[in-house]
Amino acid sequence: MVKLYAMNILYKNPNSALWLKAAYDLQTFSFFQRGSVQEFMAFVSKTIVERTQTAARQSVKEGEYMCHVYVRGDNLAGVIISDHEYPQRVSHTLITKVLDEFAQKYPPSTWPTATEASISFNQINTYLAKYQNPREADAMTKIQEELDETKIILHNTIEAVLERGEKLDDLVAKSEGLSIQSKAFYKTARKTNSCCNFG
Repeated sequence: MVKLYAMNILYKNPNSALWLKAAYDLQTFSFFQRGSVQEFMAFVSKTIVERTQTAARQSVKEGEYMCHVYVRGDNLAGVIISDHEYPQRVSHTLITKVLDEFAQKYPPSTWPTATEASISFNQINTYLAKYQNPREADAMTKIQEELDETKIILHNTIEAVLERGEKLDDLVAKSEGLSIQSKAFYKTARKTNSCCNFG
């Protein structure tokens, strides 16, 4: 199941990370587990930001989750927690997009003193909902999927042609009506075209 669980924005101080905004989608967990799961995801997010170099990206496996983190050169950081099936490229594209929008709305001078309660950035919830399906939200993923489908169709078409070609070989060999010269021409043409065999 492709799933995004959390999206967090933090500011990386020299000693620790400061929460700026967070959004969670924990509906797949039971009501009584949600508080503990959210607390664990917040702890992991803060820890991974503190241990990531400035101007670096990384994806870390933590149990059954993937934690994707990006700490920008100005120490604004984003973390996405997803399952293993969620595409890494889409996660990092989303982090970059959210951090860019956040930085446009809130200048860097406000980050060290801001609190999560003082920041109104509801776009984070919108993105968390929109990107639940990476194929719909990310044009590159959608195009890649369409290319894969086209490749499958093309491959099946080539296989059908090759099967037909093999049957044609049998017919030529069995044909008594073709002259020796025609059979020789056919065999030469087959050898010439054998470089195009996709078997």
